[in-house]
Amino acid sequence: MANHLTPEELAKELGMDRDEVIRICVEEGVPIYQGKIDKTLFQASHEAVAAGASSTQS
Repeated sequence: MANHLTPEELAKELGMDRDEVIRICVEEGVPIYQGKIDKTLFQASHEAVAAGASSTQS
């Protein structure tokens, strides 16, 4: 299974919108290299953002 995906592929795999994937990459500093995103790095950043958002809402 590929670890470097286009924003479209990553969005489809994670059930997200392509623009949301790119927004998270920009905000969290996840590199998009030659049009591809490291899936593992993206997921780790996305989980950290989600955990931070839920802890600030409590």
